Amino acid sequence: MGELIVVTGPPGAGKSTVAPLVADGFGSSVLIPADWFFGLWRRGAIDPWLPEARPQTGVAFSAAAAAAAAFARADCHVVYDGFILPLDLPGFASRTGASVLHYAVILPPEATCVGRVAARSGHGFTSADATRAMYRAFSEAAVPGRHLITGEGQAPEEIARRIIGGVAMGSLVWLSQGKRLA
Repeated sequence: MGELIVVTGPPGAGKSTVAPLVADGFGSSVLIPADWFFGLWRRGAIDPWLPEARPQTGVAFSAAAAAAAAFARADCHVVYDGFILPLDLPGFASRTGASVLHYAVILPPEATCVGRVAARSGHGFTSADATRAMYRAFSEAAVPGRHLITGEGQAPEEIARRIIGGVAMGSLVWLSQGKRLA
């Protein structure tokens, strides 16, 4: 079974810029962009950050986890680029069956995230209010410091190197109730 690396954070944190760089840091890797799964809804889609979208986001979340699990069985590094709060991580891990799960939360200052989201062009998500709410969800989640990467003033390549190094050292392995996920 391959290793699963979750690169997460609020919108505008830099996940979708950093995650491909992390995937490129391994000899055999797959990138799972969670937004792609949410974007599969052709008609009747509800913006995934809205509470009423929960049934749809649950389906997309399960599909992305299933894809991550399938690729992990191919004995490669699977980099998951998506929004996963610590509270949701155990459910994601159980859906993937990953033997090891690494968790990296990119969390630059809130103003950085909001500014990046506002400056997006051709992206379906531009809500400053939703960005702030998702930022607060991470900042209030008491993420252990070893999983946090503030990213302020660092190039995406440097952040990717930090994540790759954390995977190699085992410092990003997520602990669930004092036990390593297995």
